[in-house]
Amino acid sequence: MEYRQFGQTDLRVSALGFGCWEIAGTYGSIDETQFARAVRRAIDQGINCFDTAEAYGMGVSEQALGRALGSSRNDVCVVTKVGVGYPDAPNRRDSSRRRLMASIETSLSNLGTDHVDVYLVHWPDINTPFEETMRALDDIVRQGKARYIGVSNFRLSQLEACMRLRRIDVVQYGWNMFDRRMRAEIFPWCRANAVGVMAYGSLAYGMLAGTFHAGMNFDENDWRANRGTLGSLNLFRTLFGPDHFPRNLAAVEDLKAIAARHGRTLPQLALRWTISNPAIGTGLVGFRRPEEVDENLGALGWQLTAADMAEIDAVFARHNAVIEPDGWLEDDQPAIPA
Repeated sequence: MEYRQFGQTDLRVSALGFGCWEIAGTYGSIDETQFARAVRRAIDQGINCFDTAEAYGMGVSEQALGRALGSSRNDVCVVTKVGVGYPDAPNRRDSSRRRLMASIETSLSNLGTDHVDVYLVHWPDINTPFEETMRALDDIVRQGKARYIGVSNFRLSQLEACMRLRRIDVVQYGWNMFDRRMRAEIFPWCRANAVGVMAYGSLAYGMLAGTFHAGMNFDENDWRANRGTLGSLNLFRTLFGPDHFPRNLAAVEDLKAIAARHGRTLPQLALRWTISNPAIGTGLVGFRRPEEVDENLGALGWQLTAADMAEIDAVFARHNAVIEPDGWLEDDQPAIPA
């Protein structure tokens, strides 16, 4: 296993982290027994960073992770998130002190623990002053209910505003071969300020698993069944929308050939690419079964050369498939729970 320092914290996290969005039920049906076996296999193989959120099934994911970790909870880094998914809040976002103080108690109960290692605000809430949010997060740390705090999906100006109020320890952003928005501003800022970075969507929500095809049918309870036509969610429309999906599939086919020349699978190539960025502490990937843990560990122990990176870039340029910095979601749009 490769381990990396998480910013200025005393946490050393595995280069591959275990993302628990899938167990919440929005990626189709998942067998919790298999999920629990995957958690155990991941721990046995040295994966020590587990990411969940209150919004992943409004407690479903946290509870499943808590059950799966059992007595191993203190052997790993547990990250959870707060601030989205509330029907009674504008745009379903709420990062008020009242919400944070109530939600940390709920999350700790769900996870069966007395503290989390990292507590993140899931999406920016423009209706709550950052002063209120950051003060509440600091109090949660002072109370011993979280060791470190941070934010997810914040714009650079929002990061800077929060950092002036209280140090941000860890951030979380989408980052994969298709989605490269963060390389322009966010990652350089994180490196300059020694902030730990978690990358989610490492396999582009399944696109880089290499199993999709033109006639793909998703389960009815799988958010991808909408093919990215979720309002004005630009990222997902650009991945799965009808105008983009065919050329993205073509790019994937070219990437498979590159992976094969390295003796790797496409997911292994994609994950290696994700964690090759020097800003990344851990690249999150979802595991449904223990076999998937073994498969994705093939992303470790080797490197991509500059020539490899250039060849991958050429694939995306040829198919016009990469998402650049203008793909941000607007702050007034409902947040998805990524």
